[in-house]
Amino acid sequence: MSKVLKQVQKMQAEMMRLQEELAGRTVEATAGGGAVKAVANGRQEIVALEIKPEAVDPEDVEMLADLIISAVNGALARSREMVAQELGKITGGLSLPGLF
Repeated sequence: MSKVLKQVQKMQAEMMRLQEELAGRTVEATAGGGAVKAVANGRQEIVALEIKPEAVDPEDVEMLADLIISAVNGALARSREMVAQELGKITGGLSLPGLF
């Protein structure tokens, strides 16, 4: 039992370290051939959004909104994938709901 408890404590410490590390790592996604770029961190927060001037058409604001949504959703999906991949290294593929 003591051995299991030590393993759990070690895993908790590694997960805390991983959370801090992932907060500083970013992933990005683009939409519209690079017209819109969203950057997310490992906490699934959007930390940057770049919109090229050619993407801004006052006559088609709906298209710009669609590009932004697409880029943001792509960045968040990549962030979740990054977290899952790194978490899998610690947990050995064991799914532990609610950790991140």
